Amino acid sequence: MPAPRTTRTAIRRPRAALTAIAAVAAGALVAVAFAGCGLAGPTPVSTVGEVDFDTPLAIPPHAQSTVDADGTRVFSLDAQAGTTEFAPGVASDTWGFNGSYLGPTLVAERGERVRVDVTNSLDEPTTVHWHGMHLPAEMDGGPHQMVEPDATWSPTWTIDQQAATLWYHPHPHGETEAHVARGLAGMFLLHDAEERSLGLPSEYGVDDVPVIVQDTGFSSDGRREAPARGYAGGLGDELLVNGTRGPFLEAHDELVRLRLLNASTARTYGFTWSDDRPIELIATDGGLLEASVELDRVVLSPGERAEVLVRLTPGERVVLRSEMTAEAAGMVGPVAAMNGDTDAFDVLEVRAADSLDPATALPARLATLPTYDEADVATTRTFRLDDSFQINGHAMDMDRIDETVTVDTLERWLVENDTEVPHSFHVHDVQFRIVSIDAAAPPPELAGWKDTIHAEPQREYELLMRFEDYTDPDTPYMYHCHLLWHEDQGMMGQFAVVEPGTSATMTGGTDHEH
Repeated sequence: MPAPRTTRTAIRRPRAALTAIAAVAAGALVAVAFAGCGLAGPTPVSTVGEVDFDTPLAIPPHAQSTVDADGTRVFSLDAQAGTTEFAPGVASDTWGFNGSYLGPTLVAERGERVRVDVTNSLDEPTTVHWHGMHLPAEMDGGPHQMVEPDATWSPTWTIDQQAATLWYHPHPHGETEAHVARGLAGMFLLHDAEERSLGLPSEYGVDDVPVIVQDTGFSSDGRREAPARGYAGGLGDELLVNGTRGPFLEAHDELVRLRLLNASTARTYGFTWSDDRPIELIATDGGLLEASVELDRVVLSPGERAEVLVRLTPGERVVLRSEMTAEAAGMVGPVAAMNGDTDAFDVLEVRAADSLDPATALPARLATLPTYDEADVATTRTFRLDDSFQINGHAMDMDRIDETVTVDTLERWLVENDTEVPHSFHVHDVQFRIVSIDAAAPPPELAGWKDTIHAEPQREYELLMRFEDYTDPDTPYMYHCHLLWHEDQGMMGQFAVVEPGTSATMTGGTDHEH
């Protein structure tokens, strides 16, 4: 990536200039202010050493598909209500796709044309957004593509992006947190020839394993219940992985690929290993990094994904944990503690068999990522995230286009979290590159393709992105905070991609039920 421009002034970062005592005092003032608003937050949580790991990890099934005469691969998803036993004999009310909780994993190849027939069997409208997918705006599944009860929506598009771990979830304006928390989510995996040629673990559910992590609350008898709330949103004191409570994974291979998805509505995780081995990162939201990176933890805010490798020896057991700290979250201590960013969880126990299939040697270079020339930037936009659930001083308006993008031009988006509290930032349709954070080059783990960033307090993120195609002056895409309660409160905006010399229009919503 090109070096950041030296003429631009970085965002002010008061915590870098404050003394330690002043920083704590500032955090305490924020904490008091939140408490006065009824957002004091849950108490710190640690489940380290307390999880029994007595249940095999559930693996979401592959979504069945057919191929039409014209070559289109067709999937079917049915959003439905049901009950799920997270504890034996104790039923909790849940929602799911094609079942009572979560949904099947959709898999497609680059170049394939796909259609997903989405049926809504719930008693209220919902949507299905293809998070991380490059596709036309009217197929995006945002709040303008509502699916009414008993209706079916059939978006169709061509897969035109590199191999990646994506996901799908509802996106109804004002109700996204509730719909996702009830269980409406699933993975969408993309493959391509380059990724398949690397020899990476690729047997789904065996050595290539989805790990969908959600936090939640449980009553004393094991019934799922609403978690405590902080400024970030609902923060549970237990985890579910693929809908499994206390999960373990039996591994029969020396090398296992874990596809981590933070499907929580508010909590940020810092994934690490219980024996302090490095966690080996190979891919972020939009696909493979150029080379693997060894880290002490992989930090994922809601909506972010990561692919990691774990190398095993026969008979060993190792626990995937989440250990967040105020430093890792970029916050002062009191604010971090109020928002779950000093919590620790045992997530998943990996149990290696006594005999393991040997690992294939992997190439040092996993992918070649194109670079952007900053001299080609046509437009610079600034997005200021505040502590009143607004972006640039505006709350979401379904009838307002906030930004108009000219197709196939390079844009610079400056995302500023000008607060002392947590936020994130997700852009629909496109994968972007992080050029700088506070005018410094990003660390290696953030140098690949991204669609969602963990926006630490008092930091500025410089993003470069190109909206290559799919113009539509009538139908917008979204950008928003992916802390879903923040999104529901209005921390979201709309942009349209148009042909040169044209402008966007708004119809006040579109009808795509068919």
